[in-house]
Amino acid sequence: MLYALCGTLLASLLACVPALHVYSVAGLMLSFLARSGRTVLPQRVAMFMLGMVVGYSVVNTVPSLFLATPDESTAWIVLPGQKYLMQRRAHEAAALACIGSTGGVLALVLLAPFAGTILSPTLQVIQPHVHWLLGAIVVYILISEWPKGTGRGQTVPARLWDGWKSIIAGLATFCLSGLLGIILAYRSLVPVGMSVQGLMPAFIGLFAIPWILLNILSRAQVPEQHVCTSLDVTPWLLIRGVGAGVIGGLLAAVFPVITGGIGGLIAGHATAQRDERLFILSQGTSKTVYYVGSLLLLFIPELGLVRGGMAWMLSPLYVPHTPEEYWLAVASMALCCALASILLLGLSRLATIVVSRISYRWISLGTLSLLVVLTGSLTGWGGLLIMLAATGIGLFPVMFHSRRMNCMGVLLVPTLLSMTGLGPMVAQWLGLV
Repeated sequence: MLYALCGTLLASLLACVPALHVYSVAGLMLSFLARSGRTVLPQRVAMFMLGMVVGYSVVNTVPSLFLATPDESTAWIVLPGQKYLMQRRAHEAAALACIGSTGGVLALVLLAPFAGTILSPTLQVIQPHVHWLLGAIVVYILISEWPKGTGRGQTVPARLWDGWKSIIAGLATFCLSGLLGIILAYRSLVPVGMSVQGLMPAFIGLFAIPWILLNILSRAQVPEQHVCTSLDVTPWLLIRGVGAGVIGGLLAAVFPVITGGIGGLIAGHATAQRDERLFILSQGTSKTVYYVGSLLLLFIPELGLVRGGMAWMLSPLYVPHTPEEYWLAVASMALCCALASILLLGLSRLATIVVSRISYRWISLGTLSLLVVLTGSLTGWGGLLIMLAATGIGLFPVMFHSRRMNCMGVLLVPTLLSMTGLGPMVAQWLGLV
């Protein structure tokens, strides 16, 4: 448990570094451990990584709200979060997401005794159908984006373009990001020695840099933030938000490639979410259940389910065999969530001071410089080229107000092609093999 708490403390601090993903840090740490030749008990490594995942999944709300540098699971928090930021209520949004994350971990603790009993037969039923179920989710994501026009054009073609440009941009974003994902799967420019960071430049370009560029160009002035001492959340609102987030997070944790953001979208539509507080609550829950739940599946005895980037990195090193290891992971998860929640509220207060005293444009320029240096140092010139291409694709949703989730085509398209057996044929058509 001490190793898990140390991992939470480290990840909570690193989560405040814009666009620094916990999987990137974990990959570097595991690579260093393998090269150093040091012998560390695999269970200690696994518990440390579990703590890191809990800390990151809770605290990464801070850069998403205050610096607008989301990852694939927090991109949905950005738009309502930016509204809260400009209304001097960013700390309130962080507190709402914190409550959602805590509720998600509590739900995982309550479901822990039944996880193996429920998942084992469920997976036997759905495993042969995962490919078309994933395809159905992709189709739903694309067709559920409605026209966003105002109908104020002077001519019929102008009104049509005003209404349909967001949908066209969304489809273009999905197709182009999917093409980028296929290229990265077969001809990545990232050096072989840093292949564990292969998708990092793409995610930074797709999700983080476009919004930072918008902040720099708009010269937005962030007002002084108010640190709230209470929240306007009713018990029914809390139950709805956490419940929807748990459904979305579990869907993302069990299904391959589906992230917390996608799961949260589907669950939000299923529960008819409209309230912004409800939205932030459910997204905070969904991303935490996704990150933590996918790794917790690795600890369930005799299930052998590997989901999520951290589980894939740990599975060659550590395989749990006893129920005691599973319950130790569950207890550690709860303790780490308590620590991360306290750290989140403190770091959010610190962020309110930073954005109020330092120009948001300078913060955005500093963040952009940090992302470029971080990408170049870890992935070289090839990674910078990938990041540049991904940034061009990621600008489509920002400019035409379509869903940023369409950028997840970078993962969904190559995975779906691989599951259906069409990947090699498409790669040959594109001249990649």
